[in-house]
Amino acid sequence: MVREMRCELISWSEVQRLCLRLAKQIKASGFHPDLVIAIGRGGYVPARLVCDYLDIMALTSIKIELYTSGSTKKEKAVIKYPLCNDISDQHVLLIDDVNDSGETLELARAHLQSFHPQEIRIAVMHHKTSSQFPVDYSARKVIKWRWLIYPWAVYEDISGFLRNIKATAQSIEQAQQYLADKFNIRISKKKLSEIFTMMKA
Repeated sequence: MVREMRCELISWSEVQRLCLRLAKQIKASGFHPDLVIAIGRGGYVPARLVCDYLDIMALTSIKIELYTSGSTKKEKAVIKYPLCNDISDQHVLLIDDVNDSGETLELARAHLQSFHPQEIRIAVMHHKTSSQFPVDYSARKVIKWRWLIYPWAVYEDISGFLRNIKATAQSIEQAQQYLADKFNIRISKKKLSEIFTMMKA
């Protein structure tokens, strides 16, 4: 049985706006990172945008897995691809899309600390106040918990939700109504049709 869960679709323009706000916060704080590290996969785009706004060329990443498609959560966060750079004595900016439970960020920080950087600061676009893990920079606080669907994860999350009702056997209209009723997701027939096509491929 699929539980009801409020979701919010985040647009590309909102992502750009939030990342610019993050960059302004970082600059105003006087922090000058030697290196930006994205947490893959959600942190890839925000990290690249923040680097652009701050004119930072040094960007790398680590990959941590906690959620799969359709907001399905694993038992615990796991480092899939660890850091492959020497960051000893460097000032590091760690970036992810959202601070949800804090588990991913906590594991990421502990992993990076084992490389003995001078300093680690953490930035996210969205900080959910339900998380007990503190961040240094956040562009927007989310007080009432909801699942955030970023533009790079729309197909992944929507198809994950639809697989739970065997969506390939349903009409576009039925799927559209299901998403609206269960997840508060309003999505066009055109976009849903594209997602159905990719699911069947």
